[in-house]
Amino acid sequence: MALIPVEEALALLLSTAAPLGSETVLLEQADGRVLAAPVIARRTTPGADVSAMDGYALRALDASSVPATLELIGESAAGRPYAGRVAPGTTVRIFTGAVLPEGADSIIIQEDTRREGNAITLTEAATPGRHIRRAGGDFAAGEVLLAPGHRLRARDLALVAAGDVDTVSVARRPRVAMLSTGDELVRPGTGAAAHQVIVSNLYSVAALARAAGAEVTDLGILPDTMEATQAGVRAALDGGFDVLVTTGGASVGDHDLIAPALTAQGVDLAVHRIALRPGKPLMFGRSAATRTQVLGLPGNPVSAHVCALLFLVPLIKALQGLEVPAHPELEPARLAGDVKANEQRMDFQRAEIVGHAEGVPLVRALPVQDSSMLRNLARADVLLVRRPHAPAAAAGEMCEILRLED
Repeated sequence: MALIPVEEALALLLSTAAPLGSETVLLEQADGRVLAAPVIARRTTPGADVSAMDGYALRALDASSVPATLELIGESAAGRPYAGRVAPGTTVRIFTGAVLPEGADSIIIQEDTRREGNAITLTEAATPGRHIRRAGGDFAAGEVLLAPGHRLRARDLALVAAGDVDTVSVARRPRVAMLSTGDELVRPGTGAAAHQVIVSNLYSVAALARAAGAEVTDLGILPDTMEATQAGVRAALDGGFDVLVTTGGASVGDHDLIAPALTAQGVDLAVHRIALRPGKPLMFGRSAATRTQVLGLPGNPVSAHVCALLFLVPLIKALQGLEVPAHPELEPARLAGDVKANEQRMDFQRAEIVGHAEGVPLVRALPVQDSSMLRNLARADVLLVRRPHAPAAAAGEMCEILRLED
């Protein structure tokens, strides 16, 4: 079976990833959610002309030259506006955020005044409109504040709240089930024997999925028998999940049972074996009966993490209606050391950022690229990407990287 290029595999995966629908949530529950409908302002902000400074509200005509002395007739504070009108020769004490009194068209900051009782002497000339935030200067009622497909950030929540909006329509979170396979696997903290392996990729892959917006359910560890593997797959497909992620058993050895178990349960494997290092055994497909997307990750923990970053994260984003490019989102960098020529698989090497040169990161591949080395994965900042059949490159040459921030 020919190896499928990474871009082609990702495009195939995303081609069947339709948004899952929407739900309405309270604003305090909306952080990180993806908007399914526009957020429309219900009020104008500011709702009136307000002061941008602490000082005095007045008619600019009364203070076009200084010194000028005006009569203090009242006060306007945030939430307590002055009810009267600023007449010629008068002024109102005003505070930041307070409504500009009727008749006033300028603010003089308090540092540019002297006060003696109700007599306010101005030492700075006034100009119309100075230090005033106009009504609607931020946005007006009826304006679209945020569009569908936008992932809400902390600063977005402030904008939505300021628009007098307390609930938002968001994309439903994809429900992701995770199945680990292997007789050798045990949970951390259980005192693993020398012949056993602690299941570690479960935690990194689940964290990537949650960060992308998914709800993750751990369905446990399956033993290496066809009966148990099929039963686990069947239960996952019948569990109402949008995505089933398996780790381990994805290759073609005698104990690699995931592919035949998935096929036996009606999953059409569109891809099995990708021109990718690490992660060649990766597979994915879809259940015709349940419409569950299935992603079979390698059991090797570094391979599983890289494949989840390249395929699972974009899938979860697409299921929430986000626009996802059908290729890894790479950025330019420069090499801090020489690299060898690459063969037919797209290679994602663990690398560190060691500085910057000419406006781009300067990166160095870590010396050991074995895909079982979790310490190097944790140490890396980026993946240094080597295209298929890329020639050898010397330090200082341009390269491409994929960020590992998650």
